[in-house]
Amino acid sequence: MGSSVDDVRAFPKDARQRPGYELHQVQRGLEPSDWKAMAAIGTGVREIRIHTKAEHRVIYIAKFAEAVYVLHAFDKRTRRTRAADVELARRRLAAVLAARRARQNQE
Repeated sequence: MGSSVDDVRAFPKDARQRPGYELHQVQRGLEPSDWKAMAAIGTGVREIRIHTKAEHRVIYIAKFAEAVYVLHAFDKRTRRTRAADVELARRRLAAVLAARRARQNQE
């Protein structure tokens, strides 16, 4: 969603491949190696934690049959996730839910 692909591509080289591998695991129905639930964003939303010299996060939702939606990807510089990152992920989740409702209404 949004700039998530570009945001992952902007991760340092040592952190760039990990999100792809972890999301592939999710697509196969497996758990990522290091994750936590992000209930503050929405039900079913999770955060993949990528540890290199710095910290990186990929927020996604995988509870829908048609896709794994990556809501946000960012560098994490503090212990708490910034309110701006949470709010962006919430807005993108709302957009996913609205698009799914619109598709269902068209069917």
